Amino acid sequence: MRVLLDTNVLLDVLLQRAPWVTDSSAVWQAHDQGQITGFIMACAIPDVFYIARRLTSLDEALGAVRVCLEAFDVCAVDRQALSMAYTLSGRDFEDNLQMACASIAGVDAIVTRDAEGFRESPVPILAPGELLARLEGVA
Repeated sequence: MRVLLDTNVLLDVLLQRAPWVTDSSAVWQAHDQGQITGFIMACAIPDVFYIARRLTSLDEALGAVRVCLEAFDVCAVDRQALSMAYTLSGRDFEDNLQMACASIAGVDAIVTRDAEGFRESPVPILAPGELLARLEGVA
């Protein structure tokens, strides 16, 4: 299964944000173990850096960027993705951009804790726990 991980899932793990870190870490681990292929949007990287830098040190923020780049496939944010995002009816352009990138990359689902922001998604939406339940059903 190929999934796009929303930035909130990445930050849950990188910043150990309770109570979400447990499910988000298990999703990340499923990627590390080859149960899923995880994708992130290119512009998630500066978001991760910015938020981690505000809450931690420069070295830790740069480390978070390195970990994400080493761990996941990165979906390009180009004219095609931006144009598609512009045409989507969601009210949050960043969420629209994630939906566009997911659609272009041909992923099976977007994994997020913010299902409300993705109501108009052409790609199925799963909470981290829902993805984990599906993976357990496969095992």
